Amino acid sequence: MSFQQGLSGLNASSKNLDVIGNNIANSGTYGAKSSRAEFADVYAAALNGAGQNQIGIGTSLQSVAQQFTQGNISTTENPMDLAINGGGFFQVSDGLNPTRYSRNGQFKVSKDGFVINNDGLKLMGYPANGAGVIQPGTAQPLQLPTGGIPPAVTTEIEMEFNLDSRLATTAPGGGTGVGMDLADSATYNNATSLTVYDAKGQDVAVTFYFQKAATAADGSDSWNVYATANGSAFDTDATGAAIPLDAFGNPTAPYTTLTFPPTGGSPTFPTTPISMNVPAGTSARGNATLAIPNIQLDLTGATENGSSFAVTNLTQDGYAPGQLTGIQVASNGIVQARYSNGQSKPAGQVELASFRNPQGLQTMGGNVWIRTVNSGDAVVGVPGDGNMGALQSGALEESNVDLTAELVNMVTAQRAYQANAQTIKTQDQVLQTIVNLR
Repeated sequence: MSFQQGLSGLNASSKNLDVIGNNIANSGTYGAKSSRAEFADVYAAALNGAGQNQIGIGTSLQSVAQQFTQGNISTTENPMDLAINGGGFFQVSDGLNPTRYSRNGQFKVSKDGFVINNDGLKLMGYPANGAGVIQPGTAQPLQLPTGGIPPAVTTEIEMEFNLDSRLATTAPGGGTGVGMDLADSATYNNATSLTVYDAKGQDVAVTFYFQKAATAADGSDSWNVYATANGSAFDTDATGAAIPLDAFGNPTAPYTTLTFPPTGGSPTFPTTPISMNVPAGTSARGNATLAIPNIQLDLTGATENGSSFAVTNLTQDGYAPGQLTGIQVASNGIVQARYSNGQSKPAGQVELASFRNPQGLQTMGGNVWIRTVNSGDAVVGVPGDGNMGALQSGALEESNVDLTAELVNMVTAQRAYQANAQTIKTQDQVLQTIVNLR
């Protein structure tokens, strides 16, 4: 037994306690990974290169290896918090130094719209063009849009509804005439409305009125369809022909007609979308609205059956201008920008990186690592692809430190320190005994 063995044991136990203490200190650090002190025994080399009765001369710290196991996912109230559920690292950069890699998803938005961490490093990913299409390629700092979204004029309307075949005819002349009184609900059977948008994004209230006409000799039913924009009747029909109006502004001819077979169900006319031209007018607020030409109106989803009138789908593709109200990150890393008009579109996509040997990464503090020769080059991809984990927005990955296990390890390391100190004490007593020989 020599002092060197005990001294190396003291040093090893002390460094083990340092590693354990660092783990405990970072048990509350999001994205932190626990470390493990790994030791190796030390032997003196024999002169002839062999020896069966060699006694070791102590131990040495061989490596402090980080353990890249998954930490628990905890939810937060911040949509900018991101957690990786699975493999991969966030890529962050200051634009000057090599890219850093992190598991800490505590991100914020800078004054310039960049997604940054607490050290100001920018999150890397793929940008989106003005139409919201992701542009994959070389990753670059993700920047959220700061402006609003322009309006979109309505170009398509799709309607699905059922007309009640049991209702009485309301068309004039016992169903043989045309025309209706907008102020008299007895001149039509049902009505429904939707909002469309002109080129300025101004809303226009369009109302459709359904008037049952006479039943044909073969049992087929016809329905007259009238339309108004902001309360004023359309001035042209689906074919572009003028619709005469009476002295009170009521249409004397329908915008179009719906024809159903004797057995009901889907219409026999029209069987394809028809054209609709919304006239210019004045809204309820008093502002002038623009004409909206060439809207494709799809009425093929209509039915006629012996059940009450019901609208099951009423959609159009226009919208008003809007301002950015927030963002949401999907599990595949696509950053969706949400606007005040209810629209959303991709603003970018987060790119992750993985390594064949993550334990070869060099820690730089601040919850980031950099690549080394031992880690190998980064393999990049989008969340959810290959070995990349999925992203969870509004959540953070907790430290993977097992506090109970660390406290037990600390007791074990303390005992090892005491035992190594005892070997030095025993060696001292042995030497003292030899010195006292007479």
